[in-house]
Amino acid sequence: MTVPLTSSARTALAEKVAATVESVPGVAFLRPGLADRLRSTLPRSAPAAGAAPAAGVRLTRPREDGPWHVEIHVVALRQARTVEVARAVRDAVERRLAVLLPAPAAALPAPTAPTVTVTVTGLV
Repeated sequence: MTVPLTSSARTALAEKVAATVESVPGVAFLRPGLADRLRSTLPRSAPAAGAAPAAGVRLTRPREDGPWHVEIHVVALRQARTVEVARAVRDAVERRLAVLLPAPAAALPAPTAPTVTVTVTGLV
């Protein structure tokens, strides 16, 4: 059995995945959530520690011993080929998760690799 991640650990993992996604060539930004869309009308303040993860990254794990499901929604640059951006994001996230997710003890079975789904929601 693997050790479950706390809410703050899950948020930190989502932030690291988001940073990985934003560093991929051809990605303009992660899909904004409602709070991001209302940002211009809300008072500006520094992001709080433990704030909600980036809207464009969703991490779920139906069972504690099951694989992670990672959904990523990005907006790509218009001059980049959308399929290549999506593949590059998926590959980068898979490599990053292989490093970030804790390895099981030797007596435990190896976890199934995370499922990463990338959707390009727009072009700029």
